[in-house]
Amino acid sequence: MANIPFNKDLTFEYGVVDQVSPMIRRVIARNPSAFTLHGTGTYIVGTGQVAVIDPGPDDPEHIQAILDAVKGETVSHIIITHTHRDHSPGAAPLKAETGAHVWGCGPHGHGRISKATDGGTSDEGADTDYMPDTLVNDADILDTKGWSFQAVHTPGHTSNHTCFHLREENVLFSGDHVMGWSTTIVSPPDGDMYRYMQSLEKLLLRSDAHYWPTHGPRIDQPKAYVGELLKHRQEREEQIAQCLRQDIGAIPDMVKAMYTDVPEHLHSAAARSVLSHLVHMVETKRAACDGAPGADSIFRTA
Repeated sequence: MANIPFNKDLTFEYGVVDQVSPMIRRVIARNPSAFTLHGTGTYIVGTGQVAVIDPGPDDPEHIQAILDAVKGETVSHIIITHTHRDHSPGAAPLKAETGAHVWGCGPHGHGRISKATDGGTSDEGADTDYMPDTLVNDADILDTKGWSFQAVHTPGHTSNHTCFHLREENVLFSGDHVMGWSTTIVSPPDGDMYRYMQSLEKLLLRSDAHYWPTHGPRIDQPKAYVGELLKHRQEREEQIAQCLRQDIGAIPDMVKAMYTDVPEHLHSAAARSVLSHLVHMVETKRAACDGAPGADSIFRTA
């Protein structure tokens, strides 16, 4: 497998403000899980007039921790990378308290490309109530006296996923597109493996000094890191191709063969990523099945 240098060590206390760079503070929500590591890392950028990136779940304790962190300052903007429930629901209560302008990705499903797939729904963890005040498109710029952001559209994990580049420190807030402790789940129909891999290739053309993901520690040497993520996905598709050559055509059987080092309670999430890979492989004529590819399909070599 690819040698992705994950780092699961992150010194933190819930509700405590961590000054991680001259312009950036982080407060971690108390929502640890197998999918969020220690919890959602909400970033506060600037001083005096600040932006809050990914305010996290609608959790009064976490919202109060953010408000305490910016006491005496003005929250002018709330910036959202994507609409999963551990990222965007906190925008509404934070806006109610501060009057901040929500500047971020489109509503859930925005930009989704309709495909021939029987992938079921991936909206179980979606924040369908979110609506930005300003819907951000790729390369849009938010410029203030103290800081400036440029949007980098990175669909794949979700159809609306957007990263944000802080020009003053040349860093990228990578949301869940690139995480610091695990690979990203890509679950159809809103998750799209082809677009996810395209978005990784897009990041390889950039020259960001490092990434601040919403989950996990700072990512240094981001080009090398993203290269390993791409290699990992390519190797995963080769593993699937090997399964197909061995007449292993059902996704649950593929997961058992491929994810021997992953606890069984995470196999359902792994199956969603395998399905996303298979949709990609069917589209590129490297796999086939009867009808639209879905979780219950039996796949074969094309």
